[in-house]
Amino acid sequence: MDSPKPPQKPAHLLNDLESIRQLLGDEKLEPPLLLDSLDPDSIPLLSDIVTPASHYTAPAAPPLTPQAAATAALRNTVQQSVSRDSEMNRLDSELRAAAQLILQDVIDDFVPQIEAELKRRLDARLTRLLPPRRL
Repeated sequence: MDSPKPPQKPAHLLNDLESIRQLLGDEKLEPPLLLDSLDPDSIPLLSDIVTPASHYTAPAAPPLTPQAAATAALRNTVQQSVSRDSEMNRLDSELRAAAQLILQDVIDDFVPQIEAELKRRLDARLTRLLPPRRL
């Protein structure tokens, strides 16, 4: 079995950290504070950026470039493909449900015959295994 490592002493760990700090060349003892370089007035408000909806007018649609037309055609093709796929999935699920119903009907039709055959075989085997009863 493996023996656990003896724990290192905290002084040794502090010495390792100090040597890493000296190696990196960071002579500052405290990290810089983010609040020192932050000017609260330089943060814009949402109302400064977004105009109210009543004054907003939608920009006119730019004329379609060949690349934009190709993108629109591709988007339309993808949407048609997705709708075809969803229709195929719907039809597939309906066919599977219909197949399950047909299978259940076939099972329901043959259960009485199977049950009668099983009873006949059980009776035949029991007469061979057990002696006849005496009354």
